[in-house]
Amino acid sequence: MPYFDIIWNDEPGGNVEHIRQHGLTPEDVEAVLQEPIRTGVSRSSGRPIAFGFTPDGRLVCVVFEQVDQVTLYPVTAFVIDE
Repeated sequence: MPYFDIIWNDEPGGNVEHIRQHGLTPEDVEAVLQEPIRTGVSRSSGRPIAFGFTPDGRLVCVVFEQVDQVTLYPVTAFVIDE
């Protein structure tokens, strides 16, 4: 399991507010980024993307920026309806 430092911006308009608009918490997103079941590149933004499960079992997609080898900045995340 990889380890990453994850950057959170609690300011209005930051990534914490954005993911909360999608019904997710920083803990949900961190779970996906730390243990993805699949990774790739977003077709729409060209950014890295990770798919995985939240602690409560929801399948989630996280789009992020890789700041350096160990630092990630989540841009958006959303639940995938199966």
